[in-house]
Amino acid sequence: MKKRIAFFQSSMGPGGIEKSLFNLIHNLDYSRIDATLFLYEDGCFFPGGFPKELDVKHLSPPPRICSFLPFDTARRFWKHDWEQYGEFDLAADFNSYQFSCACGALGVKAKKRVMWLHNNVEIKLQNEWKYRVLWHFFSGKLKHYDCFIPCSKALEEPFLHASGLQDARFTVIQNYIDVEEIRAKQKETPEIPAYDSRNMNFVALGRLCHQKGYDIMIDLFAKACQKRDDLRLYIIGGGFDRRALSQQAEKQAPGKIIFLGEQSNPYAILDKMDAFLSTSRYEGQPLNIEEARAIGLPLYCSKNLEQYSEGLQGYEQDALLQAIIHAEKQEKKPDELEEYNREILERIYEL
Repeated sequence: MKKRIAFFQSSMGPGGIEKSLFNLIHNLDYSRIDATLFLYEDGCFFPGGFPKELDVKHLSPPPRICSFLPFDTARRFWKHDWEQYGEFDLAADFNSYQFSCACGALGVKAKKRVMWLHNNVEIKLQNEWKYRVLWHFFSGKLKHYDCFIPCSKALEEPFLHASGLQDARFTVIQNYIDVEEIRAKQKETPEIPAYDSRNMNFVALGRLCHQKGYDIMIDLFAKACQKRDDLRLYIIGGGFDRRALSQQAEKQAPGKIIFLGEQSNPYAILDKMDAFLSTSRYEGQPLNIEEARAIGLPLYCSKNLEQYSEGLQGYEQDALLQAIIHAEKQEKKPDELEEYNREILERIYEL
């Protein structure tokens, strides 16, 4: 008999969490799994839409005030008929931030309830005041879950410290990488402004926000450009910080850093580049680094990211600057990530 899984996610817009879930639901074995995806916003940013085997249900979001009430109070305030969906073997709050996703995962009838962890909670609390507000109100939900799913081992200890749940159970499941999709899309011919293959072209991928450390990256890359004229950096992604980052880039390295915005197919662009660059302040498990590995790009990443990505060799900041200055074009060595993805699916089924 198939096992029933319910995934709860607020939306399928552009973002690492959304892309991780999109990859996962496209690679489940639907001969073994009967999966339902509950969404609170219509639409899907990623081309191709959802697999036909997936049951997608769109729900009306709860009142906004629910996000600013203690969780158990808000849960009593907002009612929904969860019984109509029957019983699931597993209910998963894949989002981990939104009241609506937690209310669903804890509201449906289920034998087991889990919550994904996508970030280093302690550092996020230190860096983001908005998250501190959300945590104040929603941390009461944590005691209701049977297990937590960090996407890297490094997330366990910070979560224990922040939550106080010393008896919390964990199952580490990394982000699934759809290599088949990457292979198909990297063959397309992208339009890349001011691209010149004779340059040493770096690429960065991710939301333009404080966490991703683009201000650090731009400052570092600008210093490297003072030593070399052929360096270029292409940044793929959108976010609230774009204007400030664009101004910083134009001031420190005019013409050398190009913002490409959100891209439905970033892989064709990555395939044209010579190296991948990341200076995130903190992560959960960087989806973009694994995608760059699949493409075969050399990785130039901050030392602090090693804890979130198995096998990564990072650089201290001064060493990263020197590495960029002396970077040379290399033959790409694509990684099919077969064992990596196989282990992810096996752990999903074990849940």
